[in-house]
Amino acid sequence: MYCKKKYCSLQAITRYYINSKTAVYYAYLKSYWLKPFSSSPYWISVRQRDDEGGNSLTRLECTLETINMAVAKKVASFRLPPLPTVGELIKLYNLRAEKQLSQNFLLDLRLTDKIVRQAGCLNNAHVCEVGPGPGGITRSILNAGAADLLVVEKDSRFIPGLKLLSEAAPGKLRIVHGDILTYRMDRGFPTDISKPWDQEPPNLHIIGNLPFSVSTPLIIKWLENVANRTGPFAFGRTRLTLTFQKEVAERLTASTGSRQRSRLSIMAQYLCTVHNCFTIPGRAFVPKPEVDVGVVHFTPLLQPRIQQPFKLVEKVVRNVFQFRRKHCHKGLQKLFPEARRAELTQEMMQEADVDPLLRPTELSIPHIQALADAYAGLCRREPGLLSYEFREELRLRRLGTGNSPAADARP
Repeated sequence: MYCKKKYCSLQAITRYYINSKTAVYYAYLKSYWLKPFSSSPYWISVRQRDDEGGNSLTRLECTLETINMAVAKKVASFRLPPLPTVGELIKLYNLRAEKQLSQNFLLDLRLTDKIVRQAGCLNNAHVCEVGPGPGGITRSILNAGAADLLVVEKDSRFIPGLKLLSEAAPGKLRIVHGDILTYRMDRGFPTDISKPWDQEPPNLHIIGNLPFSVSTPLIIKWLENVANRTGPFAFGRTRLTLTFQKEVAERLTASTGSRQRSRLSIMAQYLCTVHNCFTIPGRAFVPKPEVDVGVVHFTPLLQPRIQQPFKLVEKVVRNVFQFRRKHCHKGLQKLFPEARRAELTQEMMQEADVDPLLRPTELSIPHIQALADAYAGLCRREPGLLSYEFREELRLRRLGTGNSPAADARP
């Protein structure tokens, strides 16, 4: 990498430093090419602005150490050196998207940059990326200035390409070969980055282009972590920026009365502020999925909008939405054993003061709060109700073993 001028400006040196794979400086001095800078002093030219606003050319005697210090001040954020493109890495390592893992690669770095921008300022941040694959979003996170990036990748085929990125960003990228559903993220970052829940979120972010097959169980797991302040949320109100199928993204952010209103809408919105940032057309991915993709940003709330245990809320919401086109009392009946179903459902609806003829999509979070409170009261009175599951009762009936023990619960 050579400078075409007699003297190499600091701006040029900075640019060459950023763009050079080996971070070796070259300059042209006294009409012949120099070897890479050593500890010996060399003359370089630096343009400086004088008091009157003009530019002056100053010749300075510099060593490599001086140039490194100048470059460190000049460069506002870390930039990766030139590397094979994501597409070239896919060809180099003969990577193919596995259909059974719902893999779709995003190769356009302009789109990966846009995804990362939705997370906010990543300068000196700690970041966990889920499912980095060939490393498109990984590059964008590093270029955004993250100080510590932990990537969790289940597919071993992508590890060599990620190691190449790690070598290009020494000390910034850590690779975990494992399953995000079982990985203990609370052990992945130093405890001193934690922030109390009632303060601003910690400088920790979770970002990922999630495989479609894992996106729903993973977000439900993380929402439970939010409720219990465990996992990545042991550090505080950790923010998430994730991709989902467009339909799932719309469900996560659907308002009361919307056709897309679902179990996910309630579970996400009672715990987090949820924003559907933008949609990526399916044609931007390789291979092209049959659906478009939505980018969703989550910020945990200071206080959940429903003050009941996560498992109890999830059970109420799951039952009410299992018959989404019918009146809400139809699904809520399945919370109770058949022998006492009508009696307890009526008592629950009256206690909650919710119209039993509302459709599930018409239920607001205050409605769900009232229903969860009423159900919790019944469970305190009759503890066997909490462990009752309608589907388990059906299974036992088919096996001819009778009803579950909760069926005989009495006041």
